[in-house]
Amino acid sequence: MKSQNTKDLVIHMNKSKNKFSKAIVAAVVLLNTIFTAAVLYVFLKVGTEPATLISCWFAFTTGELWMLSSIKKTKVNKRDGESNE
Repeated sequence: MKSQNTKDLVIHMNKSKNKFSKAIVAAVVLLNTIFTAAVLYVFLKVGTEPATLISCWFAFTTGELWMLSSIKKTKVNKRDGESNE
């Protein structure tokens, strides 16, 4: 009986973690859209683009998404490895 409760708790925690990672991805997409609009506005007003800022911003957000996906991949591989044994 106790192991079933533990399994239910693990399933519940995994579902909430999936919601968190989906929220992070949605936030990154939203922030990238806002950033792009702001850069276009600055370019319209000033006439030059902040190239270094643009490259750093997208490198940061891409890195965040890459790390999030590698964490998820590691967890899936670990879970699949445990079920295969």
